[in-house]
Amino acid sequence: MDWLNLRFTSAMPESGQILLDCTHNPWLVALAYVVMCGASFATLNMAERATQADSEAGRRRWRGVGALCLAGGIWSLHFIAMLAFKAPVAIEYDLQMTLLSLLIVLVAAVLTMRMLSQRELRATQCLLAAVLIGLGIAAMHYSGMGAMRSSATLYYQPGLFALSIAIAILTSLAALMLGLYFRQGDEQTHQWLKYGASLVMGLAVASMHFTGMWSMVLVVPEGTPLQLQSANNSLQLALVVAGITLVTVASSLGAAWADRKLQHKERDLMRVNALLSQLGHAKASLQQIADFDALTNLLNRRGLNQAFAERLRDHAQRGKPLAVMFIDIDHFKRINDSLGHDAGDELLKVIAERLRGALRENDVIARFGGDEFCLLASLHSKEEARQLAQRMMLHLKDPISLAGRCMVMTASIGISLFPDDGTTSEELLKHADMALYQSKGSGRNNAHFFNAQLKAKAGIELQLEEELRLALKQEMGLQLYYQPILELNTGLLSKLEALLRWQHPEHGLLTPDRFIGIAEANGFIAELDNWVLHRACQDLHLLSGGNYPELKVAVNCSALNLSREALAREVGEALEIHGVPAQRLELEVTENALMGNVNLAVDLLQQIRELGVSLSIDDFGTGYSSLAYLRRLPLDTLKIDRSFIQDIPTSTQGMDIIQAIIGMAHTLRLRVVAEGVENEQQLAFLRKHGCDFIQGYLLSKPLSLEALQAFLLQHREPIKPARLLSG
Repeated sequence: MDWLNLRFTSAMPESGQILLDCTHNPWLVALAYVVMCGASFATLNMAERATQADSEAGRRRWRGVGALCLAGGIWSLHFIAMLAFKAPVAIEYDLQMTLLSLLIVLVAAVLTMRMLSQRELRATQCLLAAVLIGLGIAAMHYSGMGAMRSSATLYYQPGLFALSIAIAILTSLAALMLGLYFRQGDEQTHQWLKYGASLVMGLAVASMHFTGMWSMVLVVPEGTPLQLQSANNSLQLALVVAGITLVTVASSLGAAWADRKLQHKERDLMRVNALLSQLGHAKASLQQIADFDALTNLLNRRGLNQAFAERLRDHAQRGKPLAVMFIDIDHFKRINDSLGHDAGDELLKVIAERLRGALRENDVIARFGGDEFCLLASLHSKEEARQLAQRMMLHLKDPISLAGRCMVMTASIGISLFPDDGTTSEELLKHADMALYQSKGSGRNNAHFFNAQLKAKAGIELQLEEELRLALKQEMGLQLYYQPILELNTGLLSKLEALLRWQHPEHGLLTPDRFIGIAEANGFIAELDNWVLHRACQDLHLLSGGNYPELKVAVNCSALNLSREALAREVGEALEIHGVPAQRLELEVTENALMGNVNLAVDLLQQIRELGVSLSIDDFGTGYSSLAYLRRLPLDTLKIDRSFIQDIPTSTQGMDIIQAIIGMAHTLRLRVVAEGVENEQQLAFLRKHGCDFIQGYLLSKPLSLEALQAFLLQHREPIKPARLLSG
């Protein structure tokens, strides 16, 4: 291997002089180490950039720059260290061999960068790569040494020669391991690892170089004049090479820093775009939550208001009519009460789908709340709105299977039209709601259009509500009238029914059917019922002082008041305040009021019964008339509704029903009152079939307290049927 000047000490000539006083310039050695450390740091940065590059072209570019930095650093260390070398003979360097050494280290650097830019390396791959790279570095070093030309002959000590190669391999292995390891950890740890790795790599390459120099032995023929010298301009050359290498390294680091910043900005931009995308999705989700009903996926009230405003603007500009429909599911509360709210929710989903299936493409439907829906429909004619309403009602009538039951649901619909019934969403919704109540009040399962009469009626009801509240608060205008009830067996006037009247300053004397519904709808029916209870007890106490100690009074209880647990306590307080024995008070409730919540009604009526108050079921026959609940209630009296009494004597079927009711009531140990008795045929029939009490115009119309006192005074003796008829 003479072309590399590789000779070992075992082949040294017998004659010759060994040069022992070779030295190195310490400043140039330090400079060589600094250059190598800088190149190592740049190499690690380039490897990092290669692993983080987004494209294969980018990875190749950064591997190439890193290879140049590493090759330049190693070669510069070798070149500057050789310039620092001082020997007692003149030394020159062969250009071709020097360039060959540079090419060899460049190949080794390329291999190193390929390995460093891998995301993961197995142990065997890492070791093989270290061997190949280490041998390349050793080849560069010894080819550079082989470029030396002087009168001396180079020999190498085998042990140190092998050690230098081992150091080259271990150096490469350390570089690979550090290059892979320093990527882990946080940013600060990452940077410190990179600094440490650069110092270790610089020291390792320098150790390999100087171990190789240590293994070198220079032999000159005996008698050769010796004088310690170094290469001409060695300092200037070293500084130029170091400067070129460091400028290259700095440029590479600057490019890497700029690329890292650019990549960080791109990643920040990507994160911002991702956040904006997430924000868009979140906004869409919030919009979905804000504008749509979670149960039915229809628009909710907020979403409807937005759609309504847009539709109104569009229809106003085009002069096109728009229908607003309120749809209320009839008797939906029964589903929740009997099957539970989960079943009610499932039913609402089915209803929503059916309503949606009945609509046209541009119609807008929303769940307004509870079991109420609202529809916006563009029209060409009023008849088109009627047909759409009928189509929705028809779709709802198909049987629905729910909780093991098959049921048919119906709907009531109220319709208002733009611009005839209003020009704002508030007006149109209010008028559609009025029309809906008209539909529900006329038997349900139908559709009604808004009209001026409904608006006038609503205005009157609003006025009546305000005036009724004031009358109740100031106790002005409200009166109790009493209708006597005759016991047929004894002929005695043993009972009265208290009937509320309102002496209105404009409309005259109003009966309860004109204002009880207003009190129920506006939440003060309990106060009104309590007023009636106290006034009836007060009047009864007054009558007791007029020689009527056994007279009883029956007071009506509204359906809503019957659901209040405080009712029993209020009844007891009224009796105590006015000093009326409990057995002289009778509370009347209707069938429909009882069926609102039978279990609660049974408990509440039992509490009232325990006070000693009698209980009566009013308007019997107009509601459910079920023995299943009738036998559970703590009742004393049953009142047959006047609609049955009016059938006497014209309807055989109606008379049969009355006879059956009387027989059933007596079987249940209930006493029977027939209300609305107006003629002798009705009286005769009722007496014949064992009716216990009668009330009606045949006996007396409802009387004020003053008129009642005169009536009672006139009829202190038992009334015989013949006398009643003649009177």
